[in-house]
Amino acid sequence: MSEIDPIALASALVRRPSVTPVDAGALGLLEEALKSHGFKCERLLFDEPGEPPVDNLYARWGEAAPNFCFAGHTDVVPVGVEAAWTAPPFAAEIRDGALWGRGAADMKGAIAAFAAAAARAIAAGAVKGSISLLITGDEEGPAINGTRKVLGWLAARGEIIDHCLVGEPSSVEALGDMIKVGRRGSMNCWLTALGRQGHVAYPDRAENPIPRLLHLIEALTREPLDRGYDRFQPSNLEVTDITVGNPAHNVIPAAASARFNVRFNPEWTGVSLEAHLRARLDRAAQEIGARYELKAVCSGDAFLTEDESFIGLIAGAIEARTGRRPVLSTSGGTSDARFIKDVAPVAEFGLVGATIHQIDERASVADIETLADIYADILAAYFSRGAPS
Repeated sequence: MSEIDPIALASALVRRPSVTPVDAGALGLLEEALKSHGFKCERLLFDEPGEPPVDNLYARWGEAAPNFCFAGHTDVVPVGVEAAWTAPPFAAEIRDGALWGRGAADMKGAIAAFAAAAARAIAAGAVKGSISLLITGDEEGPAINGTRKVLGWLAARGEIIDHCLVGEPSSVEALGDMIKVGRRGSMNCWLTALGRQGHVAYPDRAENPIPRLLHLIEALTREPLDRGYDRFQPSNLEVTDITVGNPAHNVIPAAASARFNVRFNPEWTGVSLEAHLRARLDRAAQEIGARYELKAVCSGDAFLTEDESFIGLIAGAIEARTGRRPVLSTSGGTSDARFIKDVAPVAEFGLVGATIHQIDERASVADIETLADIYADILAAYFSRGAPS
């Protein structure tokens, strides 16, 4: 049985234009590679009403505990202006020591390294338990029909993940300089100030919602939400859009809306944060007699993985291969780790993320190969000493 070449597999995956929610055959390529090494593969298509259907893959080798899971996504963001790319975004060209293409760093290179590392561990007889891969096609999208649905499917059949490593591009400047051991929570909000439409020449007969909206926004942003939390930066609220949609210059509109996002630390839960925002808005609205509506959707609470043995195992494998002791960080955006943390200790470690979501995304060929080595070392250490706890 031949080994899985991480560069060949990463290149083949990049050639599949799997822009969310389209799979474009990416999962099939991975499934074929894993089946050839004895993995049992399940394709899981989920179709939440009102959302596009999404294909997912859960593959497992072995039945015994502990179950070490690699998690990631084959879906990618749109390429943007294709003509601006140095090389076609799905050509998977290798030059200047890098694999060029959408998804090379985020995160098809890591998925190929997953597969290569798992195949090596199995061939070496090092797996005293199970290895699984949970791969979704919905991480870059609404994240409704992806990882959390797969986790629900696993729970329904009584299948347990003991520890999980997500292959997000956590490295900043050099491979192995950072591991994500937690993430801030994220809440998307839509705020609407209500008024009464009327002629601009007769403002006494109307209620202009725009000054009211600005007053409400000022109330949300004038004071910080907190001053930080142990190992987390302060929560931040950022207004991302203001919309009136009024085509007429002589009409006072009936409503004005804003959209904002809050990235929050463990000082808050989604429930307590929404209550706090509404309390601020209520006070501000009362000050000027304003009426408002607020819709808040929390896509995940903040979390911190405190399994020191598991994190230490990963950090040790990184340092042994790269000479770098990684920083343990909770910075950045969100990932599907926000769902996985509810079922198992989880960390994120992958390639350098400097070009992700950009024109000319690329990943170092040497880094992909080293990443496969590190993942293989993590598996060997994990199963040789028993599952960390």
